[in-house]
Order: sequence, then C-alpha cells, then structure tokens
Amino acid sequence: MAAETIVERTTRVPCSAAELYAWHQRPGALERLAPPWERVRVVSRTGGLENGSTVVLELEVGPVPVRWVARHRDVLPGRGFTDEQVEGPFGSWTHLHEMIPAGPDAADLHERIAFTAPFGALGAIATGALTHSVERLLAYRHAVIVDDVLAHQRHPSRPRHIAISGATGTIGTALSAFLSTGGHRISRLVRRSSRSPEEIQWDPAAARIDREALRDVDAVVHLAGEGIADRRWSGDRKRAILDSRVQGTRLLAEALAGLDRPPSVLVSASAMGIYGDRGDELLDESSRLGSDFLATVCQAWEAAAEPAAAAGIRVVHPRFGIVLSPAGGALAKQLPAFRAGVGGPIGSGRQWMSGVSLHDAIGALHHALFTPALRGPVNVACPEPVRNAEFTRILGRVLRRPALVPVPAFALRLLFGELADAALLASQRLSAAALMRSGYQFRQPTIESALRFELGR
Repeated sequence: MAAETIVERTTRVPCSAAELYAWHQRPGALERLAPPWERVRVVSRTGGLENGSTVVLELEVGPVPVRWVARHRDVLPGRGFTDEQVEGPFGSWTHLHEMIPAGPDAADLHERIAFTAPFGALGAIATGALTHSVERLLAYRHAVIVDDVLAHQRHPSRPRHIAISGATGTIGTALSAFLSTGGHRISRLVRRSSRSPEEIQWDPAAARIDREALRDVDAVVHLAGEGIADRRWSGDRKRAILDSRVQGTRLLAEALAGLDRPPSVLVSASAMGIYGDRGDELLDESSRLGSDFLATVCQAWEAAAEPAAAAGIRVVHPRFGIVLSPAGGALAKQLPAFRAGVGGPIGSGRQWMSGVSLHDAIGALHHALFTPALRGPVNVACPEPVRNAEFTRILGRVLRRPALVPVPAFALRLLFGELADAALLASQRLSAAALMRSGYQFRQPTIESALRFELGR
C-alpha cells in the first residue's frame, strides 16, 4: 500500500470561529470551494453538516467521470469537522477542517488532508503530482474564504431573497453559490416546471412568467441569454441572440414593474460589445456606442429593462469584459491549445482585450446589488487591459508553455464569418474607473493575477 501523505494549511480569517463554521454550513460553500480548473459537479447531498451526512461528487479525470463519495464525521459544531472518502479516486482521503478562535472577530482556519495514492505502489509514482494538486486546492480554498468573508462584511445586511436568471451558466452558478454563503436565499428562474420553492418558472419566448413567485423577491440578477461566440452566425442564430436578450429582459422588467412591492434593484447584464470595435480608444460608460450587430444587440438589451427603471427600481447594467474562467467561456475554449503548446496571438495581436476574473465578475455583481448609489451602465473589467499579443504571452507564462503559433485573421473569418470581426478580432479597451469610484476593490486587478487565480498557478 502507498504511504500516507499529509498536506496542511492555516490562514487567519477576519470573522469569529462560529461564523466561519456557519459559512461552511451554508448551501453554496462546497461549490465555492471547488477549484475552477477541476471539473467537479455536486451530484447529491444527504443531510447537512452533521455526523454521517454524505456528499456525492463527480470528477472528470481526463475524459472519464469518476464518482467521489465523502462522509462527515467528528463534527464539533462551531469548531470543526472531518470529511472521509468512502468511495473515490484516492486510495484513502481524510480532510480535517478546524476553526480555531483567535479573538472575538478572528479565527484560524486549519485544514489537514491525509491521502494515499490509488493503485498501491504503482500509484505512488504520482504522489508528488497529487501533493502539488492538493497544495493548490488548499491555497485556492483559503483565498476564496477570506475574500468571501470580507466581501460579505463590506455589505452587511439582513438576508435577502434574490432571484437569478441564467443561474446554471458559468457566472450564474458561481454567483448563486457566493450569495448563499452570505446567508441570502436564492431563487432560480427556470424554463421547465418548477420543482421546488427555490425555482421560478418563466418562458420568455411565450411571454410567460410566474409573477406570484416574484412577490417577495428583494433583488434580481438577470444573466440569461443565448451564447454569442459558440458557433458561426446565421440569420436564425442572430435572431436567437437578439430575441433571447430583449424578450427575456422586457418580460422580467415589466413583471417586476407591475408588482405591488417591486424589488429594490435589477442588475441586468450587458457586455463590452456595446462599444463596437474601437481601436486604442479608452472606453468609459459615456463613450459613443457602436453600430455593428453586437452593439445594437447590447443597446436593445439594456433598453428592454426600461420598464423597471420607470417604475422606480434601481437598474444596473454591468458591461462585462471577457470573463476569465477555465469552467466556461472564451478561456475554457483556448486552454486546450495553449496547454498543448500551440496557442498564440489572434490576428494582428494588437487588439485590446478587456478581461476580468470570474471571482471579480461575481464580486462586481454583489457590489451592484448592495451599493444604492450605483445605477445605469458600469464597465466590469480589470483596471489594466492588455493587447491580445500580451495576453497570449501572459497565458503562456502562467501555463509554462510556448505561445508562438498565431491564428491568422483570414482563417478566423473563413471559420466564423461575421462573428470573427465582431467578437474575436474587435478591440475594446475598457476603463473600470466608475466601478472603482463606487467603492469596488478588485481581487485580481491585472490579467496575470486573474489567470493565476483562476488556473491555480
């Protein structure tokens, strides 16, 4: 049998031990702590944080899904618990979580993972790589916990009931988990029949929404919409992109405006495509808007929320840059080539790229929800945008891979048509000054820090 390996980490967290324990009890904690570079899905939970309760996960190990079942034991409310693998990818796995008081408003989070590699002596060859993976995991977990605790402290409030559309997407999934660790109740807008009190049925194409289920909602985050860059645009595809945004936004805005007690805020997503291809111009929220297809879509998307604003609801339009996460979106599509050492600049490489970590994207949404002075459009991107060629060099450096294989513009146009110029080759250099003036503090203020955090590097 392979020898046991132990990895430990201790971090000071700015909250009491009891609150740190409560954070781990809340519904989204497990999802928040799963590193985005690992494909992990929560399949089911039995019980809460108590002796004998279990969690079933599914991991992707290469192309193969692996089932992992962990059971809680040695639960000491307010102070700690242990997870033990009863089925899974390791020979053995025991994960101790301790919350050690360090004063009235501070605690030391101590985690100790003891594991053995699978396949006995043969698997022991991989122990070094597994140890590095566990160290990355603990570093990520501790950074997330500290950041989340601080974020919730910056916006202390009673628990709110927050409805989210697009809650199963990359941003929506992360936002739902984050808000729930702050004690907020989350309801997800779904197109199928509702299966629980936490679901609100709607069908934007048919102009149907369960208005009754919206009556006690305090705030709404609207993220739903067809993917922009996942396939070549046809006439039908462009109509679907436009309709999915305008119809859904208008339906939601009108439904909220018609409530006896409407929510205080609607955060309705938008995107940097609203500015069009603008070369080296630094773009703030007062900049001239573009006139290409994506720009007109974004303008119609924002305008569709007007019924909510007219009813006195505070409306915020986060104009997202490229949200950087290996869990989905543009970065996830690029990673296979870059990991294989065949990534490189796109087109001339001179176009500006305005990106933001997924961690900061949900941080900005949280800030928009709980900052009463913030309304209207607000750019959401790192304060320091880079040109595509520089982004390529940074990603190659983070992954420790060469990044010298260019992708010619003509090849992209052959493959993607109009989409190539509008979304892949366009230059948009966003200013994040308005978001920072409103009090938002970036967790990853540079593209390199964003990539290193999201990739665990």
